[in-house]
Amino acid sequence: MNKGIINGKKVVLTLGHCVMTAGVAGLLSRAEVAGLLVAQATGDWGVTCAEDAALNDAAVITGKDRVVSVHETRAGRVFVITEWDRSVTTVLLPSEY
Repeated sequence: MNKGIINGKKVVLTLGHCVMTAGVAGLLSRAEVAGLLVAQATGDWGVTCAEDAALNDAAVITGKDRVVSVHETRAGRVFVITEWDRSVTTVLLPSEY
């Protein structure tokens, strides 16, 4: 199933409704958050450890688990979490997890 192309990269994950926490909204621009969402949709798990990256890759294939990535930003680490049913993707700070 072809889900499309963003910035020359194949989309591998449907994100659903995209939201960010107040902490992220206060620290990052909308463009920065959009970049994190593009990374998530195209399978860029950022600085996520190898074990969790493998779990994300499996979740993309099976569609049965949530996908959690970790990215370094100018404001520090940020999590991007897509729920197991692909209904919602949340961008949040580790302190808001």
